[in-house]
Amino acid sequence: MRLEFYLFFLCMFAIAFGAPPPSKRIDFEEQLHGVKVTDPYRWLEDVDSSETRAWVIAQSQYARAHLDKLPGRAQLLKRITELMDYTRYPALVKRGKRIFFLRREGLQNQAVLYVQEPDGRQRILLDPNAMAKDGTAALSTWEPSPNGKYVVYGIAVAGSDWQIWRVRGVDSGKDLDDRVEWIKFAAPVWSPDNKGVYYTRFPEPPEGERLTAVNFFNKVYYHRLGTKQSDDKLLYERPDQKEWRFDAWASEDGRYLLLVVGFGTAVENQIFYQDLRSGGKTVELIRGFDAAYVPIGSKGSVVYFQTTDRAPRGRVIAIDLENPDRAQWKEIIPQSKDTLEQTFWTAGKLICQYMRDVKSAIEVHDLDGKLLYEVKLPGVGQVVWSSGAQEEMEQFFSFTGFTTPGTIYGHDLKTRESRPVFPTALPFDTSLYETKQVFYASKDGTRIPMFLTYRRNIARNGENPTLLYGYGGFSVSLLPSFSILYLAFLEKGGVVAIPNLRGGGEYGEEWHRAGMKQNKQNVFDDFIGAAQWLIANKYTSSRKLAMMGGSNGGLLVGASLNQRPDLFAAAIPMVGVMDMLRFHKFTVGQAWTSDYGNPDHREDFVTMMKYSPLQNIRPGVQYPPTLIMTADHDDRVVPAHSFKYGAALQHAQEGKSPILIRIETSAGHGAGKPASKTMAEYVDIIAFLQESLRM
Repeated sequence: MRLEFYLFFLCMFAIAFGAPPPSKRIDFEEQLHGVKVTDPYRWLEDVDSSETRAWVIAQSQYARAHLDKLPGRAQLLKRITELMDYTRYPALVKRGKRIFFLRREGLQNQAVLYVQEPDGRQRILLDPNAMAKDGTAALSTWEPSPNGKYVVYGIAVAGSDWQIWRVRGVDSGKDLDDRVEWIKFAAPVWSPDNKGVYYTRFPEPPEGERLTAVNFFNKVYYHRLGTKQSDDKLLYERPDQKEWRFDAWASEDGRYLLLVVGFGTAVENQIFYQDLRSGGKTVELIRGFDAAYVPIGSKGSVVYFQTTDRAPRGRVIAIDLENPDRAQWKEIIPQSKDTLEQTFWTAGKLICQYMRDVKSAIEVHDLDGKLLYEVKLPGVGQVVWSSGAQEEMEQFFSFTGFTTPGTIYGHDLKTRESRPVFPTALPFDTSLYETKQVFYASKDGTRIPMFLTYRRNIARNGENPTLLYGYGGFSVSLLPSFSILYLAFLEKGGVVAIPNLRGGGEYGEEWHRAGMKQNKQNVFDDFIGAAQWLIANKYTSSRKLAMMGGSNGGLLVGASLNQRPDLFAAAIPMVGVMDMLRFHKFTVGQAWTSDYGNPDHREDFVTMMKYSPLQNIRPGVQYPPTLIMTADHDDRVVPAHSFKYGAALQHAQEGKSPILIRIETSAGHGAGKPASKTMAEYVDIIAFLQESLRM
């Protein structure tokens, strides 16, 4: 009865007084590097305790009581449903003579995997919508075999990063008995003989700690079709390096297996390899985490790599494994003024995907590096190239923009022409809107690019509701991307502003490093500088400006809210990293030390204490309306970050603006979220912004 009474009390308190449910504060303090740190809400880290569950229910009911009474929700849901109701094709690859593609019809919760036969017949190969009634089973990864006869696919449930892999026969449409578990942040790599896959996995976590246990000791295995996982061959492990992570790459002739050895989320890596024809002894080709090396393709013993070695914006080199001395490395494509995102080897050519001032450009080179031509793109936007087999002359790519949904194009390497394969019709008049790129000066004078999307002929009178979205970390680049949420906000007369903050990869590794570790404050300065520019140039005002970001972007919003609460009329931190002193103690958090630093080290601790969202909330401050968003199955940024942050912000709030904590159920960090949950989330966000920005 004690739990039921506690829950009843919290709910009644919130309903009666219109205030958030009180969060218990426990006197807890510890000395970290000689500094006293208090943590009164640490009890919320135990997400499965009865007290935490009661707190979650009470906070959810309080948030719902506020969100559900906001005006215009029915109309919003109707319009967002209309905008979501179109056919889209998220991905396409060709293997053998078959084409495999994802298709999502209208309001389907999850995309469906189709196969197209050489004669043009299409059929469903795998429908994850049939695997869970609530739509929370998602196709997290899939890779057809080189001959197109099998597909390895992964299913993630309720948004978890953990995957279970199965193998489906394309002819039969049925699964084999194969089952591979405890996969996280890995993609299947087929052996060229189509008989098995290389993969990496973590040890099974302790019972009851699947969503919170720290993930160490990644290992590389080979799974042969038709066998049990317990019989899989262990190819490589490093018990002395628990934080190392591996990715496998197999040469097309089947001779070499390359191991890309990573540390945390750093772009720098090592390269080891095994000659499978000579016993598979592991050779450490490139040691030291000094630069990034990504294998592209091979010709005999010569392997091509995209690298940041002596080229922070990227270049292509070739290394002969039989003569690997650095003096013998050959530069194929030198670094240019643009950032080299990815390089693909196909049909005897190198296809280079560049960023030019945060917009995609595609160049086709021969294997000696000579530029043959540049692919003509449909407009200014983002390209995702899909590489085919080496002999395949038809390639595919997806193109998207802020008001242009992803469209699949086929590109003929002979004619150099592109054609839409699956045109997309959108229930939205894109001609009414425009996107332009501006540049502004950050606090230290650094020139920062920013995309603005809005209705044509907008009045610059300082009265436009504006949504400022940012990320700024882990070398992630924010190129033009399509979002129904953006469209719904634009239709309400809003402006969508997306600055390309330091910490991202927009201008190569130097740009990334300028926003990581000891330089993290640059990211917040860039974001705050974007807000100030928008106000100074009369696109909006502090009364009409909201900020939003997720994951590392949630950290960005939390830190910016602490530093400049006066600058924003609303804040939406989503699945954010809010406790910078303890992030490394849960799931894959330790991996983020490569970008944030390690709070166990005094120098990093001092830096983090200055901006950590949880530790820098100030009592007595009038914070703007804040909608904190998290999910109960987020095993990447555990929800305790948002729980503790939300409780602390509610306690400190001096003004009357609501501090709401929206906790999604049966969902994770964001990937694989069903359409039904996405639409409900968008309605809450737009309704919250309408009220907060007085739209």
